[in-house]
Amino acid sequence: MFMHQSKWIILTIIIACQLIVVLDASIMVTAMPQIGRSLHMSTTSLTWVQNSYILAFGGFLLLGARAGDLLGRRRILGIGIGLFSLTSLLAGMAPTAEFLLVSRAFQGFAAALATPAALALLSATFVEAQERSRAIAMYSAVSAAGGSIGLILGGFFTDFISWRVGMFINLPIGIALLYLVLRFIQKTSTRTGRFDLWGAIVSVMGMTALVFGFVHAADQGWGKPETWISLAAGIVLLAAFVLIEARVTEPIIPLRLFASRQRSGAYLGRFLMVCGNFSLFFFIPQYLQNVLGCSSLEAGLAFLPFTGAQFGMMYLMHGLVHRFGNIKVLMTGLLFAIIGTLWMSRIVSVQAQFFPQMFILLTIMGIGAGMVFQPLTVLGLSEVDPHDSGAASGLINVAHQSGSSLGLAVLITVFNVAIRTDQPSKMQFAHGVSESILGSVIFITLALVVTFFCFVPSSQPARKQGLTDS
Repeated sequence: MFMHQSKWIILTIIIACQLIVVLDASIMVTAMPQIGRSLHMSTTSLTWVQNSYILAFGGFLLLGARAGDLLGRRRILGIGIGLFSLTSLLAGMAPTAEFLLVSRAFQGFAAALATPAALALLSATFVEAQERSRAIAMYSAVSAAGGSIGLILGGFFTDFISWRVGMFINLPIGIALLYLVLRFIQKTSTRTGRFDLWGAIVSVMGMTALVFGFVHAADQGWGKPETWISLAAGIVLLAAFVLIEARVTEPIIPLRLFASRQRSGAYLGRFLMVCGNFSLFFFIPQYLQNVLGCSSLEAGLAFLPFTGAQFGMMYLMHGLVHRFGNIKVLMTGLLFAIIGTLWMSRIVSVQAQFFPQMFILLTIMGIGAGMVFQPLTVLGLSEVDPHDSGAASGLINVAHQSGSSLGLAVLITVFNVAIRTDQPSKMQFAHGVSESILGSVIFITLALVVTFFCFVPSSQPARKQGLTDS
């Protein structure tokens, strides 16, 4: 069954919006050395180029989803795209490190407005089972592969022009998307209600405190009181967030969404998978540049096997899910990801060569990732009441972005403990990357454990759902 032309246009808008949002989480990675030199940033402070964006993105996603429900999803999508374009321009013009980090944080806030509105529009536009399956498959592939595309573009701009171009290109793309939104997406309904502003602020503060604690431990060690105070504050603030959500009349994240074991497993499984998967996009390019002597562009191109395999799986997912169901496909994908990532952690060394071993392993890891995210998206939206669709879509992205920031913070700590010096040799750097990738394996394995305990006891109903809803 083919989609109507107008639906294809809407899907193109949604996917393009998601692509620039996800891409910006990784486009700076291959440019890190040049950013550090031009803005006088240390290795540890460079992690905040990523985390300032990701934390604001993940922290305000639920508020963005709520805003879409109350004020209209087309309106919030347009505001998010417009603000994202403006803050991208400011980030590209940043004269100082502080200016860049603040601009990146506002970029993340803008992305938090646009992303849940786009996903909710996808759910509302594609209702028929086969159309919805194809739409979610394409959306999931772009969401998962956007990181690889960002690495390649960031490397190209860094080597041949400037890292700043990676921010500037969002402006013309954003203007075009804004026009298409106003031209082809109809006004969506609004309703009265309240914003859970305190819930959003407390959740952002809690995640930021946790990430700061791990990054501070990586920089200053675990013996400093600031490390433990920050980690404790993060835990307390996140616990306070849960209490706020349980008591407010209109929470940004209704706790009833966790009443379903499948949905809870999908959120937690996605969080753990991204904790391990996203960190690879940070460590492997640094290894390729600092140990194997690759250029920024070569480090980005090295992820083409991963990206190609991930996109290739997009065309196979509908048939696989139709035949085997979401659960079996999900677990198989996690096994592929574990095997590829574990093997990668063992071969990283000063003597390693990219081809053929790393090439093959990145392909295996891409196949695994390509099999994981679509089932997790479908299961995360399963049996959600229509008035909770915005919150459910926001929670999917919160799990994704929170996994990105917290996973990177934890594994950077592992890296610094492994190298034990501020000026590591190539051998020490390779050892640190190897240990960090092994940490990724642990995260992905935990995602498999969560999948087993949350889905396998009810695998038969889940398979039927995979045939109908996906």
